This record gives sequence, C-alpha cells and structure tokens, in this order.
Amino acid sequence: MNPDLEVVQIRQGESFKAWAHGYPFRTVRWHFHPEYELHLVVATTGRYFVGDFIGEFEPGNLVLTGPNLPHNWVSDVPPGETVPLRGRVVQFSEEFIADASAALPELAACAGILETSRRGALFSPATAELAAPLLAELTEAQGVRRLSLFMAVLDVLNRAGDVRTLASAGYLPDPSGFMSAGINQALAYINGHLTEPFSEGTLAEIAGRSPSAFSRSFRRHTGMALVQYVNRLRVNLACQLLMSEGQMSITEICYAAGYNNISNFNRQFLAQKGMSPSRFRALLAQNINAEIAA
Repeated sequence: MNPDLEVVQIRQGESFKAWAHGYPFRTVRWHFHPEYELHLVVATTGRYFVGDFIGEFEPGNLVLTGPNLPHNWVSDVPPGETVPLRGRVVQFSEEFIADASAALPELAACAGILETSRRGALFSPATAELAAPLLAELTEAQGVRRLSLFMAVLDVLNRAGDVRTLASAGYLPDPSGFMSAGINQALAYINGHLTEPFSEGTLAEIAGRSPSAFSRSFRRHTGMALVQYVNRLRVNLACQLLMSEGQMSITEICYAAGYNNISNFNRQFLAQKGMSPSRFRALLAQNINAEIAA
C-alpha cells in the first residue's frame, strides 16, 4: 500500500515545526513527507512502522525519520477511547538544515545522524530521557528560545552513541512512486495552489477518479472533507500572515489566504480559532507589548 503524503506547514517566521498531538489523530496513518521528523512517544504502547521495519513501542520511543521515509505509530487504544497527549514531534526541511549548516559550520557534525535517519534512527531510552524535557519546552517556546532548544535537541541526538537503524539497507523510499498515487497528487496540487480557486472536480480529475470516489478517498486519507481540509490550511496561512505581516489589513489577509469573501473568512477563522482575526491580532499585540514591558 502506498503511503499518503502529509502536507507539513511550517509557519512563516519559523524555521521548523514543533507540536504535540493525542490519539487518535489525523496524521496517524501510513504516510511520508519531504521533511525530517523527530517523534517522541509520551504515552501508550503499540506497533510502529518505518520503511520496511515493524516494531513495538512504549513511552520513551524516540525516532528520527529522514525525508520521504514512510512511517506510522499505531497505539493499542480501545475503540472510542482518546489519549490527550500521545507524542511530541519536530519537523524540519532539508533546505533549512543545509542553510543553517552553511551559516553555522559546527552543524556539520550532525551530518552523520541525519544520514542515518534516512533509514530511521532509533535512540535509546537514556537519550530519550535527555531529549524529553527539551521537546516538552520546545513545543511551547517562542523566538530565540525555540532555536536554542532545537540546537540542544540536535546536540543530544548527535552525542548519542546507541543509535539503531530501522529500515533495511536495501530499502529506498521512492517519493516519485508515492506521488503517482492520485490522492497524493491532489494533495500536492492543493498545497501548491492553496490561495487560488479550484474545484473538487478539478482535484478528482487530477486523482483520476470520479467526484464521488475522490470525495470518499479524500476523507479516508485525511480524516476530513475537502472543504474542511482547505479551510484549515487557509486559516493557518492567515494566522501566519497576521503574525508576520503587521502592515496588512484584515481584508488584505483574507484575500491573500485564498478567501474571496470577508464574512466567510471571519466565520471560518472563528470556527477554527475561537476568535475573530482582529481579536487574534490584538491578543498577539498584547503579548508582544507584555514581553517588551518585561
């Protein structure tokens, strides 16, 4: 079975993505993405899959997967039961780490562990114990502190002398093959044309399916309907613009995020963020002013 493409959105003004999630969660499926991913299991036990590797995990399972390496963690949780915090994740691009290494030659020391991660790098419980508090803070940190914590995590991984590779030496992920799957082509199209108008019919044609078959497959792959998925990405983009483009008006941000109707934009933003775009911007300004005053 071909893995699904996960569209990783690294926010404007940030170098990498750091977040936490519970279980079940929409990204818990056999999937891949061009970014490196560091994944720490905080709670639950179960089975995990990395390339052609299958193993058992428990809390403290710490794995770094390289670009386009398919992976998934499936927890042993009874149907209908939810876990508020299953794991913490850091995702960063090859471009970011290459640019950072060019500017900071000391990062060249990480080349070995990054190369190992192309087959999946499993770290010992002792290394996971060192990384855990850094990752817990990193998911909430802002500004320069985020960078210092990221560097500290890289240092922990680089110093680990107990790394195990997971996928076999002959396993080579083929993103071009994965991307030939119709739904993945549609997801890539959405990501590349997020701020432009497009129809479900267009995406169905790209995926090589009828509109009804595409709709069913899209919901199965992403866990949500197309409109919900697109609105989530567009509201996330709007949040990035609100945080980084202080000179843009709310109306300008509405159109820049792919909406052509301010009332619909406000409605979708409120539904996802629990506040209006103007309130989001005002609270952001209060936070910045509080930091300055401190």
